[in-house]
Amino acid sequence: MQDLLNHPAVQGGIAPFVVGLIVALAFAPARLAGLAAIAGFAVTVWLVGGFSFTPLTATRKIILVSLVAAGTGVCADLAFKPTRASGAVLGVLFGAGAAWVFWTVLSQKSMQDALLMGGGVCVLVAWLVAACHMLRDAPVRAGATGLTLGLGVGIASILAASASFGQYGMAVGAACGGLLLVQMIRGRTAAAGATLTVAVGATLGLVAGGAFMLAELPWIALPVLALVPLAARIPLPSGLPVWGEAILASILGGIPAAAACFLVWQSSRGSAG
Repeated sequence: MQDLLNHPAVQGGIAPFVVGLIVALAFAPARLAGLAAIAGFAVTVWLVGGFSFTPLTATRKIILVSLVAAGTGVCADLAFKPTRASGAVLGVLFGAGAAWVFWTVLSQKSMQDALLMGGGVCVLVAWLVAACHMLRDAPVRAGATGLTLGLGVGIASILAASASFGQYGMAVGAACGGLLLVQMIRGRTAAAGATLTVAVGATLGLVAGGAFMLAELPWIALPVLALVPLAARIPLPSGLPVWGEAILASILGGIPAAAACFLVWQSSRGSAG
């Protein structure tokens, strides 16, 4: 059993998918099916290395901020009425949090590199949180965004020589796949809200930033990955069943995600040559 749990496919794919599926089913009546994303991420963190926050490295800060993002999303859904400014405010907060996450890395670089790299990652996290949050009332599209963005970040990170970040990204994608499957099977949506969108945006933004800062993810992949939430919002024919909307939204979101992975693959081939 231990050998099975140590297999990367189980840790980053099967386990978070199953957990996401169960959590989505269990919490759908409470309108908190969006907890599937952070639950899947958490089980992968536990299987990969467990929860330990000392010393507080950049990777451990990513895990901590991801948990905070999920809690913030729950509070936003249960205690606050969303406004047009909600996504922007949350984006700015978690974008600033990205500076704290990578501070020790940035402090070792020149001022120019620190501003360019740190600023770019902060903008990426802020954008993904705000853009994903715009899908809070569209749970099928939000689930498709989490699925395709998670797989895109995960596969790109693996191609960039970071297995751990790859597993974390794919875990979020797999868990969102579980949420998406629940909606497809039931034939109706399951409210995901900020519980899903804030966690997905913050977690995957930070994981992508980590692969860029600490591994070999080329910077060009980041703006392409940032297009995934926009692609998932492209209008679809009206009257589609849930399963149809889920498939089409996933295809649309998968296009920029696949493009980002292709760019990383091309870059790795160039580096190898």
